[in-house]
Amino acid sequence: MPVRYIRVNPVADLFAPAVRAFGNIAVVGAVTPDDDPPDDLLEVNAPILFADPSEARRRAPGTLGDSIALCFAQSPGPTVVQGVRVDADDPDWPAALESLSTLDVQIVCVADTPLDDASGAEEGAIHALATHVSEVSTSGGDGLERIGVAMLTQGDTDPSIVAGSLAHERMVYVAHKSAQDVAAAVAGTIAGYEPHVSMLLKQVNVSSAPFTGAEITALNGSETFSSGPAGAGVNWLVDPPLIPGQGIYLGEGYTGNPGGKKYIDIVRCIDNVSFLLKAQLIRSVGTARVSRSGLRALIAQMEAVLDPLVRQEVIEGFTLTVPILSLLDKPPATLTPSERTQISKAQNERVAEVLAAVDYAGAIHRVAITLRFE
Repeated sequence: MPVRYIRVNPVADLFAPAVRAFGNIAVVGAVTPDDDPPDDLLEVNAPILFADPSEARRRAPGTLGDSIALCFAQSPGPTVVQGVRVDADDPDWPAALESLSTLDVQIVCVADTPLDDASGAEEGAIHALATHVSEVSTSGGDGLERIGVAMLTQGDTDPSIVAGSLAHERMVYVAHKSAQDVAAAVAGTIAGYEPHVSMLLKQVNVSSAPFTGAEITALNGSETFSSGPAGAGVNWLVDPPLIPGQGIYLGEGYTGNPGGKKYIDIVRCIDNVSFLLKAQLIRSVGTARVSRSGLRALIAQMEAVLDPLVRQEVIEGFTLTVPILSLLDKPPATLTPSERTQISKAQNERVAEVLAAVDYAGAIHRVAITLRFE
């Protein structure tokens, strides 16, 4: 072999972490086929992916197709929508929603079904929706976390109907004065924005008469000059006079649980960041060791996810703490018996605890101005 002054041994070990979608919608509802239904009419409890509203109306005529089309009518809106047909005469809502439990869906709604005493009851559609998004987000697979969107009955301004298991941070409720499926329209609107974007004053392509000031106070609660948003877990539609032209906008961005994660973007952003971290770290599982170098490599992998989010102003900052690493960094002779036991336990059990603190600064929802003339 001739003398080579420079030897290069190229090794390709490329890895692209998985990316989670944030605006895939699923709509569950009934169809009303005419006397000449299409050959590929949707089957009951069999999800079908749609990317074209006209195709949805053709294969799912009636309530379901119209609601899917309304999702697509938003700007920005979703790219794809899953449609699930239920039996119009005897709908099995839990079974229809269960068919979505393993699909890549982040937003779910029930076609043209307002929240009332019947749909909010244990066997009702909206109760089943709230149960579904809660259970799948808690015990489903990685990346299957989702939110549900529901509307109140037309003109209803009483937020007390959102109670019990319905008052969940993974549910979004909207009050309206529209004859259209506002839940589907709002679901389409949410799907068009990245998870960290607040939904306050985002336009919804739907027609709705305005609420009076007293009605909005009934929905939202009273607010003082310097206080933050009140909120009772129900949003509303509004046409703000300060925005030029005419249009319908979301009056707030609340979740259904004002005492927990109060805003929609908080829930969606946590889901997204959690998935990004898992997708980045999956290659470290079974490879990185519980050692000083292994744990520092683990921290570097997490920083590779969180640093870009800081630059994009999704988060303000973060702190990563690995308790066992602080012990491994100490001179071995200075370790106490308890510390040696902790190191041995972590290495034997092959578990490394990492504490990640993320500073998330939400968008401004209220501005209080003191205007003084002298």
